[in-house]
Amino acid sequence: MQKNKVIVICGPTASGKTALSIELAKQINGEIVSCDSMQIYKDMNIGTAKPTVEEMQGIKHYLIGYVSPEERYSVADYKADAKKAIKEIIEKGKMPIVVGGTGLYLDSLIYEIEYQDIKLDEEYRKKLEEEVEEKGLEVLYERAKQIDEKAIEKISPNDKKRILRILEIYHATGKTKTQQEIESRKKEVEYDYKVYALDWDRQKLYDRINKRVDMMIKQGLIEEVKQILNKYDTFPTAMQGLGYKEVVEYLEGKLTKEEMIEKIKMETRRYAKRQLTWFRKNKQTVWLDAEDTLQNNIHRILKDI
Repeated sequence: MQKNKVIVICGPTASGKTALSIELAKQINGEIVSCDSMQIYKDMNIGTAKPTVEEMQGIKHYLIGYVSPEERYSVADYKADAKKAIKEIIEKGKMPIVVGGTGLYLDSLIYEIEYQDIKLDEEYRKKLEEEVEEKGLEVLYERAKQIDEKAIEKISPNDKKRILRILEIYHATGKTKTQQEIESRKKEVEYDYKVYALDWDRQKLYDRINKRVDMMIKQGLIEEVKQILNKYDTFPTAMQGLGYKEVVEYLEGKLTKEEMIEKIKMETRRYAKRQLTWFRKNKQTVWLDAEDTLQNNIHRILKDI
């Protein structure tokens, strides 16, 4: 039986995924399923570069702004929600277009990876957090590297959330994250995913990132973070997001405004570099020249589908 096609547009942050996907959706009667681990959160709009209603141009978007920043949200949650959205779009007779830069979320879909929804051991998490305070994140990074060298390759030494996750998975299951992924790829992939990524000259991409960060500050990122801090009591994951944690450091007096802006730019450039590495490992990815016209890139996609 022929599988339904699903188009995927991925790539690093600030690469132009939103503009390409919306134009494509208009031309092929498509609807968009977000694949972004921060755009899922309510009230986090500026720092996550969430498309505005105007930018969406009437195209329906799924999985944007529907999770409270107080909630924990796992890869398993995302996969279930994304598959539900894809099914809904297909049943309407439309084309699903999955768009975003969160590699882990994307892999869970296109490789049908079953990530175990591991219950958080609050005591163990607290112990790890205390260790970070006392000895620094580097110690935990090295420990995670000893446990699961393959998984740590994809993670920045500053990415506390993912470093702790490697340790928590091993603590809870006795298996590494990498082992779990290998064991969980046994299910047949439900859809025929056509994966495209936007490729930029590195320096031009970095310039786009720097400009985007300046724009976010101008649009009121600091104010947005203040409002979120006032509205919610806890942020298990949300405030670890790029741009948000740096603003919190600024509000706590740990950074000057200039230092905060530079740190956001630097961390975002590093993140983009890791995203590119991640997507290059996906052998089925077709790379599009991001500097080409939207129409040419859309034509390239249409040739395949």
